[in-house]
Amino acid sequence: MLAGAWEGAPAGEPTPCGPTVAGMACIPAGEFIRGADRGPRDQRPRERVFVSAFWMDLYEVTAAEFQECVQARACRPDHPNYKNFSAPRQPMSGVSWFGAAEYCRFRGKRLPTEAEWEKAARTTDGRRYPWGNEPATCERAVIKEGEPNGCGRGTPWEVGSRPPNPYGLFDMAGNQWEWVADWYSESYAACGEACRGRDPRGPCGGKSPCPGHHERVVRGGSWYWEGDQCTTTTRRAHTPQNRPFHHFGFRCAKDATPAVRGPGQDGGPREND
Repeated sequence: MLAGAWEGAPAGEPTPCGPTVAGMACIPAGEFIRGADRGPRDQRPRERVFVSAFWMDLYEVTAAEFQECVQARACRPDHPNYKNFSAPRQPMSGVSWFGAAEYCRFRGKRLPTEAEWEKAARTTDGRRYPWGNEPATCERAVIKEGEPNGCGRGTPWEVGSRPPNPYGLFDMAGNQWEWVADWYSESYAACGEACRGRDPRGPCGGKSPCPGHHERVVRGGSWYWEGDQCTTTTRRAHTPQNRPFHHFGFRCAKDATPAVRGPGQDGGPREND
């Protein structure tokens, strides 16, 4: 584990993100290498970006956890009831961006920014996958790997079924695509200053309306996609309503305490649409 993976620290123990938060890992402040100079245009350019300290869920949100939000009438059941996709420990499947944002608010959290997500998946050494630079396999991630049934099941696996990355985060590659807060841009270069520098939040700071932008970003690949789609730099765009339904899931992030983040660092965008 990296010095910075404080997910196992006793409750209340100080970390670079403040007192520990159950079920979350501390991602310390600092620069990381975002993007790539090869491959699809939307991953370019490769450059250093600074991200303030924050917390990230260890696991993708499960179907059972999301149902708690629905029962509390804080989340809308706006997702399809896929057969064999809603076991309690399976990741939530088919949720819209709005449903993901509602759930995170219900838990006192938020969706991670795209930069936060990539740093949490990639750490600070520019690795191609959450585990390193070795190719994706079914032993490392729940992916398609040349089989029509996605590592043999044809559905997502229970969360945490593969080893974690150095920050202690599970399923940052494969299992389910994960919604992030940002609007999609065709490249970081085209996005301009909104995607550069310190704590970038993407077009319009992630807020709505955002003229000229109609799709949000999902990250990480899934059980239904090949391993080359679960790299730490792969980006995919989709309408936030998630119509027609795709097997998208998510996890939440949370700001570090203000004293830790520093003055003027107020975390990622708040989903207000």
